Amino acid sequence: MTKTLSNFILILFLSVAFINCANRGTPEGGPKDETPPVIIKSVPENFSTNFDENEIKIYFDEYIKIKDLQKQLIISPPMKTQPVVKPFSSASKFITIKISDTLLPNTTYAFNFGNSITDNNEGNPYPYFRYVFSTGDYIDSLKVTGKIIDAFNKEPETFVNVALYEVDSTFSDSIVYKETPKYITNTLDSLTTFSIENVKAGKYMLMALKDNNGDNKFQQKTDQIAFHKSFIEVPTDSSYILKLFKEIPDFRANKPRLFSGEKIAFGYEGDYTNMKIDILSEVPEEFSYRITKDEKADTLYYWYTPRLEVDSLVFKVSNKNYEKEFTAKISEQKRDSLILKSSVSGTIGIDEPFKIIGSTPFASFDDSKVSLIDKDSTNVDFSTTFDTLNNAYIFNFKKSYENKYAMKILPEAFTDIFNNVQTDTLSYALGTRKESDFGFARFTLVNAKYPLIIQLTDDKGEVKYEKYATKEGQIDFQNLTPGRYNIRVIHDANGNKKYDTGSYLKKIQPEHVSHFIFDNNEQIRANWGSIQTLNFK
Repeated sequence: MTKTLSNFILILFLSVAFINCANRGTPEGGPKDETPPVIIKSVPENFSTNFDENEIKIYFDEYIKIKDLQKQLIISPPMKTQPVVKPFSSASKFITIKISDTLLPNTTYAFNFGNSITDNNEGNPYPYFRYVFSTGDYIDSLKVTGKIIDAFNKEPETFVNVALYEVDSTFSDSIVYKETPKYITNTLDSLTTFSIENVKAGKYMLMALKDNNGDNKFQQKTDQIAFHKSFIEVPTDSSYILKLFKEIPDFRANKPRLFSGEKIAFGYEGDYTNMKIDILSEVPEEFSYRITKDEKADTLYYWYTPRLEVDSLVFKVSNKNYEKEFTAKISEQKRDSLILKSSVSGTIGIDEPFKIIGSTPFASFDDSKVSLIDKDSTNVDFSTTFDTLNNAYIFNFKKSYENKYAMKILPEAFTDIFNNVQTDTLSYALGTRKESDFGFARFTLVNAKYPLIIQLTDDKGEVKYEKYATKEGQIDFQNLTPGRYNIRVIHDANGNKKYDTGSYLKKIQPEHVSHFIFDNNEQIRANWGSIQTLNFK
């Protein structure tokens, strides 16, 4: 063989190899693969009866991956020991499910994979794949359907469990705290509807749970719950609406601790409104105390004077059906200093109060040491109210548009319970905006049941403005800062001027809440108003 021929053969071989390698991939600019994987077979077959295996294999026509299995996989009824599902992360052409739990007799099981199964290359999901089998002679085929809504917010949560508890001789209301449900499904990340399938005929309690620790049991402190007002009978043609709500936790007090000199912190869970702190230890006749609330934390502070030469103090904390004694260790520590701050600086709203807040409890205030003038140096009358719980003096005075106000507070106007006094002169400069800087909204309510709380909220649901209505008539919101608002209406059934959530054990549903948007999704603009009818169906 000549050298020229050898070189020709070598070049031809390399060219063919290069072409074959290039043909293995998708040509650049070719169509993207959007086809989900296809199941070739399952061993045992899907919808098998008299199932007695401990391993399941599901084969696909291409390499697949499993993602977010912990969130996506729902097994109904739940198993005490979770099965092992492979592959965990690497690609494979089959899924293996190894069951280590003892299966119940004559029971239909369903493995709901959600959107966790995808092809390896493009991530195309095999949507809502379900593997079903029965340990008995037949597959249960009934179902319960419905919709999840949030009792208070406009949009419901995602990944909400919806479950059925069988109502039999062992049923009690406490079952949601102790046992896993008979049947369960999940709304996943994009749906508000649910369908619990492969259910057998019977009587059930229908409930939903935003289960934050994944144990399929209700944890009052962390989870949200919904429940149907009565038991349901399956089969049923009804579609159910479940309102998801957060309960107020049952009240409990935490062990008190000395926070600083003569200041003891009492942490709590639940509603503190009726919380009382009584000292049981013997104290001198001149003993006095004050209770204030932390601005952010669920804590009440118990301040006392004079200083006591003791190692501990005994208290009783009570609240409605709660009562418990606590011992707080006492040591000599430095007291907090009196520091004053204002609630607002610079621009103040026409209807906004001005507050002075103290870091230690106020004992007295001398309003003769306060002067307030406007931009024309005219004295402005004011009055004050004292909010003892938040340790704030509220200054009330009539404001006008596009005006300036100067407040001066001379030394020794404020004194705290430790006889600390304000030593500096305090000066505050406040100003209001012109009337044309604001917008307004007027609502006419149709078919409304009173009383109502009408709120304007931002996109996060935070209340910016609020009105309370007890009878028919137009509802006006004046002096609105320009911006985009949502309209939330609370149907205050018990007339206590606040939203009341539900209670599972007391079988109380949360108060009804309606949501509206401004016409044409308009936002409030300066020197402009929105007039709208809110129709309650």
